[in-house]
Amino acid sequence: MTGSDAAPQIDTSRPHPARVYDWWLGGKDNYPVDEELARKILSLDDTAVRGARSNRRFMQRAVRTVAEAGIRQFLDIGTGIPTEPNLHQVAQGVAPEARVVYADNDPIVLRHAQALLRGSADGSTDYVHADVRDVDTILRLAGESLDFEQPVSLSLVALTHYLGDVEDDVYGLVRRYVDVLAPGSYLILSQVTPDLNPEAIAKAAGAFRAGGTPFFPRTIAEFQRFFTGLELLGPGVIPVTGWRPEPEDVAVQAEGVVPVYAGVARKA
Repeated sequence: MTGSDAAPQIDTSRPHPARVYDWWLGGKDNYPVDEELARKILSLDDTAVRGARSNRRFMQRAVRTVAEAGIRQFLDIGTGIPTEPNLHQVAQGVAPEARVVYADNDPIVLRHAQALLRGSADGSTDYVHADVRDVDTILRLAGESLDFEQPVSLSLVALTHYLGDVEDDVYGLVRRYVDVLAPGSYLILSQVTPDLNPEAIAKAAGAFRAGGTPFFPRTIAEFQRFFTGLELLGPGVIPVTGWRPEPEDVAVQAEGVVPVYAGVARKA
């Protein structure tokens, strides 16, 4: 486990996106302030729980896909609170020798890091406590476990909608990570969109912002910009439940819209 030696304090006065997400997933690692915001958003957007669960399943399908394509190194930024199966369990289920590095800035994730580190005997699992905006720190510490001269799968699942175009230079931020990846690497992304349920997403975004959490839903054109210069895997950019769906995802499609886009692309 790498990062700051000092254990950061958990701020329970403001909601944290990872803990709101945890509540939607039925987890226990959240506080009343997180539950309050999660319930409020759910009252405005009844797809929130379906979207959170669909995101988790997309991560699993995407990681399995790139692992089966030969990827043996994984960098997952914006890990969130552990909800099994975790990324390393999926990757090492395909390739026991896979090396995985998680990165997140939530102190609760840090508290759970020891559980995250229990990977396969043949592979490795590590954790970096840092913010996605601190690119140099994450890459430096991840580089203690990963070889960036070899292909890596970089995943930012349900993260970019918390980063602004101007405030965080989100496109430039993602590009900085992609630029260091070797050819043959993959980028796995999902992102909330206003395209599929505009009124509900506008209300949810307002609730996030009122709770102190910046929120930036993006259109399909805006989401596709993240993949500029990369080769999209089929079926391309698509609503998250439609990306190489399994039976459970097909069933979710029948329940109604999930206003989240997903895509996986390869660096040529």
